[in-house]
Amino acid sequence: MYLVDQLNQLNAQDLLRWASGTFGESLVISTSFQREGMVILDLASQVCPDARVITLDTGRLPEETHRMIEIVRERYGFRVETVLPDPKEVEDLVVKHGPNLFYHSLPLRMLCCEVRKVRPLMRKLAGFRAWVVGLRRSQTPSRAALVKAEDKDGLLKLSPLADWTGERVAEYIRLHHVPEHPLYASGYTSIGCAPCTRPVSDGEEERAGRWWWEQDSTKECGIHLTPDGTVRPTWDVPLGAVLRGANA
Repeated sequence: MYLVDQLNQLNAQDLLRWASGTFGESLVISTSFQREGMVILDLASQVCPDARVITLDTGRLPEETHRMIEIVRERYGFRVETVLPDPKEVEDLVVKHGPNLFYHSLPLRMLCCEVRKVRPLMRKLAGFRAWVVGLRRSQTPSRAALVKAEDKDGLLKLSPLADWTGERVAEYIRLHHVPEHPLYASGYTSIGCAPCTRPVSDGEEERAGRWWWEQDSTKECGIHLTPDGTVRPTWDVPLGAVLRGANA
């Protein structure tokens, strides 16, 4: 039995240690190998080296992200499990809307994220009881109220770095020689699919390089929040309903 309020008082390492001892193989860490995710993997290697680690392969990732899978395996010994979208859903999506639908409208961009990211991840998470992510409150205004632990319909979602600043993440990486995604050296500050991510300029927000052509969205893919800042159930939504919603 756990009390969410108590979990929110734990530091990152203690939260990971508690989760590993409580859930064992029912605990999973999801990562896209950005700085926060790499810090979590480094911490996990110390307190729960047998943790399950998954990553989404949308079919549109930059090659540098695939390279990180091998780096993580070699450095930490984690057997990273790749989670792929349903081929038929991707085929239906591309046939109906084209391969680069995300540039045309926010609903179509969210539809692409839904098919390539949200739905595959939710199917995978159905087999677990606790889920670790690398979110921080200071990443975007939409994440300002983020807590370290929250119960999501029976799945405990853990954000061990919720109260960390970007500077603290960078300092940890420097002190512990944590491997970094190669695209950071090219000016990226948030890394997703190749056609939907670009480097940022001085003074831009951390996630400004994600879906940069959108002016009034919260820069979310739908896994954590929707563009209006709310959480939308995705566990049992038929793809046909999703497609109709994108066309509305």
